[in-house]
Amino acid sequence: MTRAEWLDQHYPEPGPLRWIAFGLEMVAAAGLFFLMMLTVADVGGRYLFNNGVDGAFEITQLGLAIIIFAQMPVVTWRGGHILVDLLDNILGPKLVRLLSMFAALAISTSFYVVGVRIWQLGARKLRRGEVTEYLELPVGYLIEYIAIMSWFTALGMITYGMYRIIKSAK
Repeated sequence: MTRAEWLDQHYPEPGPLRWIAFGLEMVAAAGLFFLMMLTVADVGGRYLFNNGVDGAFEITQLGLAIIIFAQMPVVTWRGGHILVDLLDNILGPKLVRLLSMFAALAISTSFYVVGVRIWQLGARKLRRGEVTEYLELPVGYLIEYIAIMSWFTALGMITYGMYRIIKSAK
């Protein structure tokens, strides 16, 4: 299988969205690999040398936030969330499509509003100079990253999410 075939098989998004999805998944994969290596070093250090990696818990928390919020836009625009379709057969395809569009609008609006509030919290933490407890890393930048990924998710849902819903009608 060539690289182009693999990319076509795993990234069905059109145009530049394919590369954005690939990039975000690479960030998540690199973060997960880093956390795996950190855990191996921490556990190995504790059992072999009686001394774990300093701040491993904080780094793990930050790494998990990076992984989760890098994947959030991709999962959202691919429609990978849990879906309950108990009434789909009763309501009919047109009403289900209309409700799906309403849901996409509600989801994107919610992500935008949440992103605005998270950005405000991140800016406040940066103004106050708040840092993590042990390693003293500034947390405001991570919180602003979460806000940016929330906005990116809102944008992806209102554009590509709607595109998927409309395209499925044909």
